[in-house]
Amino acid sequence: MSFAGKQSGMQQYKKMSVQGGVDSATPHRLIQMLMEGVLEKIASAKFHMEKNEIASKGENISVAISIIDGLRVSLDKSTGGEIAQNLDDLYEYMGRILLQANLKNDVRLLDEVAGLLNEIKSAWDAIPDEVVFEHADKAKASSGNKAVSNGS
Repeated sequence: MSFAGKQSGMQQYKKMSVQGGVDSATPHRLIQMLMEGVLEKIASAKFHMEKNEIASKGENISVAISIIDGLRVSLDKSTGGEIAQNLDDLYEYMGRILLQANLKNDVRLLDEVAGLLNEIKSAWDAIPDEVVFEHADKAKASSGNKAVSNGS
């Protein structure tokens, strides 16, 4: 994950008014937090969609799309290779599906994106702590402005 990508991701997450941990989070934990934020916004959008609260639904979907864009920006394609490119494609797809869900008021489309993101998050959460901390230590040792792999 690049420094710029981490900053963009932190900005997206802070926009959600979530407290604590962002500034001291490892790149791995930050990605987890962003994914959690997207899932929370999708759940909230679904609630508002079912209540026919159009403005709130749209706001939550918009924030979810913005956070997904932050996840896309955080990808280090030069280090992550094909996996990072596949994630980029999948995140782009999720953004398009969320836009369609908003336009069509389609809960099934929200569920589709939540399901896809839950699969990615499950894999991300399964990364052993030793790997996460080793990567965080390498990131700290390098310059703060250099690109840092996101483990992909």
